Amino acid sequence: MPGELKAVVFGGGCFWCTEAVFARLHGVDSVIPGYAGGKTENPSYAAVATGKTGHAEVIKVEYDPAVIKFTKLLEVFFSAHDPTTPDRQGADIGPQYRSVIFFTQEDQKQEAERYIVELEERKKYSGPIVTAIRELERFWPAEEYHQNFYARNPGEPYSQAVIKPKMQKIEQEYEDLLNAQREA
Repeated sequence: MPGELKAVVFGGGCFWCTEAVFARLHGVDSVIPGYAGGKTENPSYAAVATGKTGHAEVIKVEYDPAVIKFTKLLEVFFSAHDPTTPDRQGADIGPQYRSVIFFTQEDQKQEAERYIVELEERKKYSGPIVTAIRELERFWPAEEYHQNFYARNPGEPYSQAVIKPKMQKIEQEYEDLLNAQREA
């Protein structure tokens, strides 16, 4: 029997990548690409891409904490992107690609702060973690053509060159968390 769903918003670079990764996790009910963290009302992809709206490309993850713990979501989030590069993920450069967690509940904030300290103490990364932790003020869903991008476009060059390797890494590291059905 499913429990009450919770939501968190993650920004870890291009939302096509993070959506594809989190959509595979058992206990995740929905993943919606969108924008958060800026002041521009109802932003468009073109506006966010300028880097001037203050928004980051993000995904809103609704999950069942009775099935997948928030700590596991954090593990996958930090494994799926480089949290040490300010305003960049690979070739994607600009503030819209920053590493950020927008929490919806105080316990998520506390857990994320603890987890980052743990990663730093373990020296998991060669540089300091720059992931910001902020309270979610407003989430704006991205345009329809961004939704389920990888599932709908597995043969696209970006899907093959960038998303697929991230998916393979997550499949190897977190096989126990994945839904039984395999995505493209």
